[in-house]
Amino acid sequence: MPECPEIVCICGSMRFAEDMRAVSQSLTLAGVIVLMAGEVDAPITDEQKAALGELHLRKIDLADRVVVVNRGDYFGESTMREIDYARVAGKPVTFVGPAYDQA
Repeated sequence: MPECPEIVCICGSMRFAEDMRAVSQSLTLAGVIVLMAGEVDAPITDEQKAALGELHLRKIDLADRVVVVNRGDYFGESTMREIDYARVAGKPVTFVGPAYDQA
């Protein structure tokens, strides 16, 4: 039986959705199963936003590790919540983006 592929959950602000899609593509081509936030083009209610946030935490539960896509050193409230959640759950957290790629 072949080894199970690694599962990675991508986190970050949806303002960096294009960057997250690029990271997803790169990981997928490397044979990684990628989980990330769903994109919704229509306005959503506060209840829907909360439900989507909880759904994303369940994706973190399924993941072997978390990759945070960001530009600069600012992290929004939702992203910080996801990072904290992943760390408490014992998931390795790595950061990618222009500020980290040059380090």
